[in-house]
Amino acid sequence: MKFKAACLQLTSGNDVDENLKTILDYSQQASTGGADIIITPENSSLFSSDHKELIEKSQNYDNNTFVKSIQKFSKDNKKWFLIGGMPIKVSNNKLVNRSILINPKGETVSFYDKIHMFDAVFSKEESYEESKKFLAGKDLVHAELPWGMLGLSICYDVRFPKMYRKLAKLGCSYLAIPAAFTKTTGEKHWHILLRARAIENFCYIFASAQVGTHSNKRQTYGHSLIISPDGAILAEKKSGVGYILAEIDSTVPAILREKIPSLHSD
Repeated sequence: MKFKAACLQLTSGNDVDENLKTILDYSQQASTGGADIIITPENSSLFSSDHKELIEKSQNYDNNTFVKSIQKFSKDNKKWFLIGGMPIKVSNNKLVNRSILINPKGETVSFYDKIHMFDAVFSKEESYEESKKFLAGKDLVHAELPWGMLGLSICYDVRFPKMYRKLAKLGCSYLAIPAAFTKTTGEKHWHILLRARAIENFCYIFASAQVGTHSNKRQTYGHSLIISPDGAILAEKKSGVGYILAEIDSTVPAILREKIPSLHSD
C-alpha cells in the first residue's frame, strides 16, 4: 500500500496565532498536493527559551485552542496529522514537550511526551537547559496508522538509538523525529543520525524541522527530511519555510527486514 507523507518546515516564533496561521496555510498546500499525513516540527505552536513566556502562552491539553484548530483541519480535510512538538501545560508552572497524533476524524489517537531533555553547553554564548523548562516523559509511544505502525519521538531523542530499536521491535515501520535542531549540531550530525536510525531499523523517517533565526535569536538547522528504510533521502527542504512531500511504500520495511534480519539478532 502506498501513501504520501508531508513534513512542514517552519520558523516558529513567540506568537501562537501567527504560527498557527503559517501551519494551516502550508498544511492546506500539502493536503491539496495529495498528502495523507502531515507532520510539523518541534516547537510548532510556540518557540521560546523564556520559561515565563512559555508558561504564560501555553495551555493545558483539554482547553488548547491550537490543538483544536489542528483537529478541525484534520477533520475538514480528512487527513492524519502529527503535531511534532508543542508545550503543553500540566500544572501552573510545569510543561511537557508533546507530540500529538490526530486522525482524519479530528480525534487525538495518541500523544508522546519527550523523554530525553536537551541539556548541552557548546560555549559561553550557546547553551541549553531543557530540563529546567520541561518535565521529561517516561513512556515509549507508538500508534497504528492505516499503513502500519508509527513510532513517536522528538529531536534530541534521535541520539538514543536503543529507543528506536525498541520501537522497531514493537512493529514500527515509520519513525517520526520532528525537531528544532541547532544549527551548530545540525551541520555536523543531522543527516548522519537520521539516516543511521533509518538503516539500522529499516524504518521510514519523517523529520520535520525548524529553520533559520527565531524571535529569541536561536538558530535552527532546517533540512527537513523524509528517508527510506535503506537510508535514501526521498525528500529534503534545504532552506526556508514550506513543506516536502514523498510517496511511501508500506511494503518496503518488511522486504528489507527479510533480506537482512538484523532486528532478530539482538
